[in-house]
Amino acid sequence: MVRSVLAEANLCFDELDLVATTIGPGAFTGLRICLATARALALAARLPLIGVTTLEAVAVAQESTNTPLLVAIDSKRSDCYVQLFDEDRRALGEPSAVLPSSVAAMLPPGEVALAGTAADDVLVALTASGCELNRLCKRDIPHASQVASLAAARADGAMPQYGAPPPEPIYLRSPDVTLAKPRARVDNP
Repeated sequence: MVRSVLAEANLCFDELDLVATTIGPGAFTGLRICLATARALALAARLPLIGVTTLEAVAVAQESTNTPLLVAIDSKRSDCYVQLFDEDRRALGEPSAVLPSSVAAMLPPGEVALAGTAADDVLVALTASGCELNRLCKRDIPHASQVASLAAARADGAMPQYGAPPPEPIYLRSPDVTLAKPRARVDNP
């Protein structure tokens, strides 16, 4: 798949300057596969590896609104992953997992733009709250071009690294799996 993407972009592997990857929040298995693949490629090619959150990749895809931006991504559970950004799409806090109805407490006064795959759920939950929300309809999922531009800005020193290299996954909640209960031992006579 990597080879076909490079061919589509008319690039060879040795023409790359760095490897960029999303680090979450997102699905546990997807994050682990993504990071393992990115680390393997970066190590094999001796390239820097830079991580970008899924929330900031969605944030930079949005048009400028001169207002703060809340990105909300569906967690596939009752909560959603959220992060607030300023007018220039710089993070104002850490990503968190919250119920859509709890988002109002984290919003600044005034109008706030809203984007992401859980934006509609947040909008519905906060309709009666009096919050001024402007639902943006640009790109609600991370795109490789945004991940690449953010990583390039970090590599050039224009943006701070998110965490220390190598990139680590951002898990905002416990895994859905649990260990099996020990079975009672039955001795055969």
